[in-house]
Amino acid sequence: MRVTISRNAHFNAAHRLYRKDWSFEKNDSVFGKCNNPNFHGHNYELTVSVTGNINPETGFVMDVKILSAIIKEEVEHPFDHKNLNLDVPEFENLNPTAENIAVVIWNKIRKRIETDFDLEVILYETPRNFVTYKGE
Repeated sequence: MRVTISRNAHFNAAHRLYRKDWSFEKNDSVFGKCNNPNFHGHNYELTVSVTGNINPETGFVMDVKILSAIIKEEVEHPFDHKNLNLDVPEFENLNPTAENIAVVIWNKIRKRIETDFDLEVILYETPRNFVTYKGE
């Protein structure tokens, strides 16, 4: 029997959407106000879900305290109150769109979760705009 557990998390971060190889005008036409050279910020909401079989000894799919610690170490500490473009190495050459942020988070957490578990990340950039990534 496969069951999904989920943990919510939160971080605040600034970013700028732009491509270094494009002119300001092209960046502005594609990314609009998100291309602000002085950056802008979001209050990101994150849901991390792990799906797997229930361990008959513990009754857990995975101990949520362990999942919480992984999220803190891999996402909250490195991303919270940071400028994603300047402070987070994964975005040195990767545009920090919500889509790319979700994939980066998924990859960081995936390394810490047993391979027989499925992993899903849902990242809310705003209450109405969110991205889901399942590693596909």
